[in-house]
Amino acid sequence: MAISVHCDVVSAEESIFSGVVELAVFPGEAGELGILPRHTPLLTRIKPGTIRLKVLGQTEFELVYVSGGMLEVQPNMITVLADTAIRAHDLDEAKALDAKRRAEEALANRHAEMDYATAEAELAQAIAQLQTIQRLRKHTH
Repeated sequence: MAISVHCDVVSAEESIFSGVVELAVFPGEAGELGILPRHTPLLTRIKPGTIRLKVLGQTEFELVYVSGGMLEVQPNMITVLADTAIRAHDLDEAKALDAKRRAEEALANRHAEMDYATAEAELAQAIAQLQTIQRLRKHTH
């Protein structure tokens, strides 16, 4: 029997994933974090990107987009708390492309009164959503 760990991915609105995984990969601020069962306890922030979950008994990874958040790892439990979390197959590519375009325009328009940090965050989230969609396409082909 494979070694496994329970994982919960929760957004502000709902529980996105709750199940047993063999491996979980998260978008850490300094690079990807691969978490296996019995990992040393860890508490860290994650950035916008794709969570990849190798669900026990499945061959394909479960993909979840997160807008960032907190990751807590205990030897027998992984918990992600995210403002926004969406299963990859539920992402809307047209909306993500539109959000990316709007954020790029806002950053390019230096004369407009705007919050550049907000525009940069929106751009990072849109790019992360598009990357998640691309990963999903690779996994399904």
